[in-house]
Amino acid sequence: MTGPLAPLCIAGPTGCGKTAAALAIARAQRVEIISVDSALVYRGMDIGTAKPTREELAEVPHHLIDLLEPTDSYSAAQFVRDTLKLVPEIQARGARPLLVGGTMLYFKALFDGLSELPQADPALRAQLDADAAREGWPAMHARLAQLDPETAARLAPLDSQRIQRALEVCLLSGEPMSALYRRQRSQGVDWPLISLEPSDAARAWLHQRLAQRFAAMLAQGFVDEVRRLRARGDLHLGLPSMRCVGYRQAWELLDANEAAPDLAALQELGTAATRQLAKRQITWLRSMPARHVVPAEAPDALAQVMARVGPSA
Repeated sequence: MTGPLAPLCIAGPTGCGKTAAALAIARAQRVEIISVDSALVYRGMDIGTAKPTREELAEVPHHLIDLLEPTDSYSAAQFVRDTLKLVPEIQARGARPLLVGGTMLYFKALFDGLSELPQADPALRAQLDADAAREGWPAMHARLAQLDPETAARLAPLDSQRIQRALEVCLLSGEPMSALYRRQRSQGVDWPLISLEPSDAARAWLHQRLAQRFAAMLAQGFVDEVRRLRARGDLHLGLPSMRCVGYRQAWELLDANEAAPDLAALQELGTAATRQLAKRQITWLRSMPARHVVPAEAPDALAQVMARVGPSA
């Protein structure tokens, strides 16, 4: 009798073929996909997040997609708890858990284990948002550098969501978040990780793919999707959902001209923001030494992934 089917992880920066790889694996083995994506948890955000299509969702079971309204937030700790609950349930159904996505903070929390951090404080977050509106996020980043230089060093000055969380933890606990992370952690997992990432020589290849991908989103009606989100009346740029790449840029251009936003400017801004996201994702990946790297630009990248997948049981 064989044991449970071991989970497998597929990571990589945006636009590098993770979805195609996951579906190829699903056609070769019985799997259920766990999304490792902080944007796919939100309902009503489909085009700008490149959410799997109805056909893809029907082809293989997916989890951790469309969990929340965009007014809500979802943390790495919640992701780990949900994933560790889902994995044995999927295995009990005789399927292999396949974790796929590009939210590297979620992967890191899963592999390294979790530290006990203070819960979110809505009043403090509102104050930090007000300070950021007045001073700007680079100034907030400088404030974090005074409280927790180690965490500040790994965050971009405009990474508002993570800067806010790090400041919140520092102020609530009275200690740097980096120090809390080094304390006793829950046990991490050691599941195999395949990383689809472009080589340094393939930067132009990646940039072209990201530009084409954002253009395709615009053609699919991304601006109208953001208009619908704005029309709800309960969303704003301070929410984690609306800070997602593309949504912030579209929202700001609609603020400038709701009737006729500058689509050429949105293409440029959205592509630039997506490039920055991919760069951050690659940096995170390179801090995960146990991964097996498949060059995303390789003509046989999919075959290389399948060769590493191993048997289904």
